[in-house]
Amino acid sequence: MCSVYRRAIAAQKTTKTVSVDEMTGIQALERIAPSLPIKPGKVERCEFEYVRHGTQTLIAHFDVVTGMVGGSIANTRTEADFVSFLDGLLRTEAPAMRWRIVCDNLDTHRSEGVVRLVARQCGIDEATLGRKGHDGVLARKASRAAFLSDQSHRITFHFTPRHASWLNQIEIWFSILVRKLLRRASFTSTADLKDRIERFIDYFNKTMAKPFKWTWAGKPLTA
Repeated sequence: MCSVYRRAIAAQKTTKTVSVDEMTGIQALERIAPSLPIKPGKVERCEFEYVRHGTQTLIAHFDVVTGMVGGSIANTRTEADFVSFLDGLLRTEAPAMRWRIVCDNLDTHRSEGVVRLVARQCGIDEATLGRKGHDGVLARKASRAAFLSDQSHRITFHFTPRHASWLNQIEIWFSILVRKLLRRASFTSTADLKDRIERFIDYFNKTMAKPFKWTWAGKPLTA
């Protein structure tokens, strides 16, 4: 995974390297009273009681080279949602562009829909993929993951090791979103939450976007 990040800058003219993941259950919480602002000798104080208006799911990507972020916000994170997001992402570049997509091992990321999308994008006959649960590439999660990880394809997935989703750089950006917007905000509805997240992404890309300094070299943390 670290080698994928290290190669990203050198290969940026021909290869797009992005980290992708979902942030689910983002709550649209409306505080029942306004926050009290900072005053000399006093910190800002937030009302602890709230009205819950529902949740939203953010599917997002982080460009490893530029630090730019893109996202799709909806009520669900189904296989169809993820495939639609990927399809839109792949359409942002010329058909000849190669892709390196970093994500975790969620079943949605290794689904039949994702395999079929990659096959179409790479000019692979879908008839050769077999049937889900029966035979061919689509038979099992492992066979689908192996197909998506094939580095001979124009679009290659790099799955983080199990219990190591922190290796996915989009997780760092999600923490920025929580600290800068979600933790202390008040939202009047899910539509308000969606609008505020979209405006934050736009603001981030215009004023804050930059690549993360990835210092971990992939060496074992213990002997």
